[in-house]
Amino acid sequence: MTDILVLYYSRYGATAKMAQLIARGIEEVDGMQARLRTVPAVSTVCEASEDSIPDSGAPYATADDLRECAALALGSPTRFGNMAAPLKYFIDGTGSLWLGAELSGKPAALFTSTSSMHGGQETTLLSMMLPLLHHGMLILGLPYSETDLLHTEAGGTPYGASHLAGVDSDKPLTEAEQRLCRALGRRLAETTAKLTR
Repeated sequence: MTDILVLYYSRYGATAKMAQLIARGIEEVDGMQARLRTVPAVSTVCEASEDSIPDSGAPYATADDLRECAALALGSPTRFGNMAAPLKYFIDGTGSLWLGAELSGKPAALFTSTSSMHGGQETTLLSMMLPLLHHGMLILGLPYSETDLLHTEAGGTPYGASHLAGVDSDKPLTEAEQRLCRALGRRLAETTAKLTR
């Protein structure tokens, strides 16, 4: 089986749900399996240490998860039009992988969740692309052949999957958002299969 890393940070659960749907899409492709990983929160006061295993959800990611994966789906809620600090902190620590060009040539896709319709879905996806481009990764989006992009009244962009969580971060993913997450996972897995043959 070929491993595709689904790496995310989620505060209220929407991004985690998206990660699970993307993983489901990945595993719809023969020979592909998803490896779900998250990152711990960061302290605003000083560097705090978390247990090596979270209380619930996916295990914490390590550099080895990135090194070993054939492809990456990266997800974060929006923070002022940018990825959340915990995910940025983790990515900022991948310099040794960059020095060894260990992610170069691997495909990558992105996903995000926002509280408001214009809360920065596209800018967050674009901000997450930047370090991946520096790593030499091959960025995939969602083509308009996924017709939900033409009709969605919630999340969904050509830059990656997105979700409108609402002001209280409690809106469930719409059926269109769910389909787009699974489509992104399938597209990432299909591309990975073609590149690893």
